[in-house]
Amino acid sequence: MTGPGSVPDVFDPRQYAQGIPHDHYRHLRDHHPVAWQEEPEVLGWPAGPGFWAVTRHQDAVRVLKDSSTYSSYLGATQIRDPDPADLPFIRRMMLNQDPPHHRRLRTLVSRAFTPKRVDRFETAVRERARSLFTRAVAEARAGDGTCDLVAQVTDDYALLNLTDLLGVPDTDRALLLHWTQRVIGYQDPDEAGTPTLGPDGKPINPRSPASLRDMFDYAHALAAHKRRHPADDVMTALATDPELNAPELEMFFFLLVVAGNDTVRSAAPGGLHLLAEHPDAYRRLRDGEVELTTAVDELLRRHPPVLTFRRTATRDTELAGTRIRTGDKVVVFHASANHDERVYPDPFTLDLARTPNPHISFGDGPHVCLGAHFARLQLRALYAEACRALPSGSLRLAAPPRRLVSNFINGVKSLPVRVTDV
Repeated sequence: MTGPGSVPDVFDPRQYAQGIPHDHYRHLRDHHPVAWQEEPEVLGWPAGPGFWAVTRHQDAVRVLKDSSTYSSYLGATQIRDPDPADLPFIRRMMLNQDPPHHRRLRTLVSRAFTPKRVDRFETAVRERARSLFTRAVAEARAGDGTCDLVAQVTDDYALLNLTDLLGVPDTDRALLLHWTQRVIGYQDPDEAGTPTLGPDGKPINPRSPASLRDMFDYAHALAAHKRRHPADDVMTALATDPELNAPELEMFFFLLVVAGNDTVRSAAPGGLHLLAEHPDAYRRLRDGEVELTTAVDELLRRHPPVLTFRRTATRDTELAGTRIRTGDKVVVFHASANHDERVYPDPFTLDLARTPNPHISFGDGPHVCLGAHFARLQLRALYAEACRALPSGSLRLAAPPRRLVSNFINGVKSLPVRVTDV
């Protein structure tokens, strides 16, 4: 048992392959809401100086909203410190900037990522979900009665929706999945493969300029094509925006490809897993007793696609009675905040009609997810088609899901289900 004075580890990415450590999170919320975490060498990645883990909802929201005290720019937004030589490059990304510079870039990209443009994809998104589920169910019934909803539905669904929105040619779509796995899944050997080592024998950061050169070269080639052959897609809008320079275009492409793909790629199977584990809630959703809109937000609350985001203290400050020094790393734990008993009655009950539901699965403050509208649209369509393709009783786990080794992304690598005619 963990005593009140002890501080459990919530850093080691390997533990997340077994599931979110909710028992550790609750202990921290109750006894150490802003807790110091050691940052030892793990999986070949070098040790770091340590950080403050923020686990209560109120404190997490405060950190995310107060960019003047908790900066995205000083040390970027990943727990691990970037190589100092890479930091100026990493800071070019909108995610790693603070107002007012962040506001300018967000305004530029929002012109391309408009709700009107996204809504035009709704029919195509719904048809894609239906097609993928239909094929997966048919293949299961022709085989051993099981299918992997990640491999056969959600991975393709997230990727194809994003490439449609961006305007990436069909022949190039596999590149986007490769880049996502390399950058997001870098802590997991199944996703990233054997890491490339630098002269010091340590893995090279997948977000370094050298590691991203192939992605950036592709972004410029695609932008040049869009200028010659404009279409109604996000890359055309970015490529033809006179206020967007070449380095900014590179980083927007990186952000949209990686974050735009993996948000839904992580959230979708997590939601389906929850529905499989809660058949009564799934029945209520199928029978129309709860609205898809509230159901999507509850599934996002229980399974946020992102586990952590880091900030750096710009000055000496205090959070939940804990003294934080200038330069300290401060890390928000989204899944913990989303299960804070101080905000959510019965936080581990899957209540698809829960309202209000102030989860922070898409962040908060100036960096709230720009693609949240598109993500919710996709998830509504996916769960609606799951209800049609998988009758109540047929969404049953055939084996435990396999989870991503990561303290950043709440990923599901496989979700085997047994398809029946019940």
